[in-house]
Amino acid sequence: MSFGSPNNPYGQPQNPQNPPSGYGQPQPGYGQPQQGQPGYGYPQQGQQGIPPQGYPQQPGGYPGYPQQPGYGAQPPYANWGWRFLGTVVDVLVFVVPYILVAIGAAQDIPALAIVGYLIVIGLAIWQLIMEGRTGQTIGKKAVGIRLVKEATGQPLGVGMAFVRRIAHFLDSVACYLGWLWPLWDAKKQTFADKVCSSIVIRSQ
Repeated sequence: MSFGSPNNPYGQPQNPQNPPSGYGQPQPGYGQPQQGQPGYGYPQQGQQGIPPQGYPQQPGGYPGYPQQPGYGAQPPYANWGWRFLGTVVDVLVFVVPYILVAIGAAQDIPALAIVGYLIVIGLAIWQLIMEGRTGQTIGKKAVGIRLVKEATGQPLGVGMAFVRRIAHFLDSVACYLGWLWPLWDAKKQTFADKVCSSIVIRSQ
């Protein structure tokens, strides 16, 4: 058998213009991405932790996922003891001006009595404004409790704080039962609190 024989595959000349299939053509190598396939080792859009193109990343958070605001737990309700102590402090604030009124009346000094009354009225108005705006009187602040709306946890406002003062009539009309109601009520509310949808909580 000669090398030029047509039966000898090793001796057949190759046609440079019609090479065998695959001859001289680049083959996809290891680690090279094929058409339509993601490259090995390169993060793709939509994969976990990689936001799609055009999706804004949130500063300080996990990329591509907006951060949700946290919701703090409601502070515990103020029990009857704390409420009573706060009321005692509020009453003591008025002791000095009432003493002035008593001395002025006993010693027949009208000016002193008038000064005492003006101090009482001024303190009462100031306490009401502070309770409406901040939820705290002098006594409530001293013992660490706050009056707020049950639905929102925000101060009542001066108007509703005034309505609540009037609604305390309901706490007194039934043998002062309403003042004692926080002892066993689940939300530690008086009758006035229930009418005005208010609660008294421990300050944070």
